[in-house]
Amino acid sequence: MLKYIILFFALITVTTSFGQEEERQRRLEEQKARLQEEIREQEKLLQTQRKKEKSVVKVVEQQNVKIGLQQKLIRTTEKQKKVLGNSMYINQLEVNKLKKELILLKEDYAKNIVKSYKSRSEQSKAMFILSSDNFLQAYKRFQYMKQYSSFRKVQGEQIKEKTKQLELYNNKLAVQKKEKEKLIAESEQEKKALEIERQEQQKLLKSIKKDKNKIIADIRKKQKEARAIERQIERLIREAIAAANRKSGNTTNTTTFVLTPEAKELANDFKANRGRLPWPVEKGALTKRFGRQPHPLEPSIMIESSGIEVSSERGAKARAVFNGEVSDVQMAPNGTATIMVRHGDYTTTYSNISKVYVNKGSKVTTKQVLGEIFYNQSAGRSVLKFLIYQNITKLNPQVWIINM
Repeated sequence: MLKYIILFFALITVTTSFGQEEERQRRLEEQKARLQEEIREQEKLLQTQRKKEKSVVKVVEQQNVKIGLQQKLIRTTEKQKKVLGNSMYINQLEVNKLKKELILLKEDYAKNIVKSYKSRSEQSKAMFILSSDNFLQAYKRFQYMKQYSSFRKVQGEQIKEKTKQLELYNNKLAVQKKEKEKLIAESEQEKKALEIERQEQQKLLKSIKKDKNKIIADIRKKQKEARAIERQIERLIREAIAAANRKSGNTTNTTTFVLTPEAKELANDFKANRGRLPWPVEKGALTKRFGRQPHPLEPSIMIESSGIEVSSERGAKARAVFNGEVSDVQMAPNGTATIMVRHGDYTTTYSNISKVYVNKGSKVTTKQVLGEIFYNQSAGRSVLKFLIYQNITKLNPQVWIINM
């Protein structure tokens, strides 16, 4: 009995592990598809910039993003290989187990066939029953013979089922082996493409060294502009907090929203979707990540990014990442707008908008288009600046957006 209990729990563990590995493989495949799409988008932007031949700096910046995406793609492929290897190991364990069970079943079945053969005649069966001491014993012997016959039939069905299962797992292993070979080939191809891109970037970097001072000045100017926009956003969030709290009768709290039951439910829904929010553009490439990082052209300069930047083609639209209400629309000195959408005590902001399709107070739904992103002629791309706040605390959008 103990043997069967152990076998049952072992089977449950293997089945659960297999299911988890399949789910991990599916998620990695989705992430890989997204990365490949990003690389294709980045290559389009890169080719557009190369055709313009106006700014080697812009080419290097975009190339740097593409290299980052290629590195991420290689890491994802390596993870796929590892997950697939684990899945193959689990399947091989199942194959080994099924082979052992099949051997035991066949041996036992063969013994029963021999035993049945030795007492095969109907006369011997009849004598077995008629030689009983009493009616009860005769009845029990008759029932035993019926059960024995049923048992042999069940054994035969078990052998068929185990054989079918074994064939299924062997087929799975064959498919997985081919898939692993494909992943290894893809990984090698991705590494070669990365090396080519790196060599080309090194040539371009050498060509712009003479413009180092100009590049540094341009970097600092852009950082100053970005900080000014962020200060404005933070001021507007503080004002929104103060206005909402005054409305609720709370005038002492200035740093966190006092939420109504409806707003609290919305905030909880937003929080529950951490890591599953859609991208703020339908198609695009992540061209600046969140947090402190060296500038791609001048590593000696550290830049602080409060959000992310997503680059896309001309005509790209910004879209809401979750249900909410437009809390403000602000214009920048350069004529572009920042749209702020409130989700309880969370706020998402969409900057560098050239055409605004919503108004302050508008109710929006997930993936609803908010406006068109400004297209920079010299850069040959549309860049959306996207931030997430909880009250006045900046959050990393990369951990909130799916496959980023």
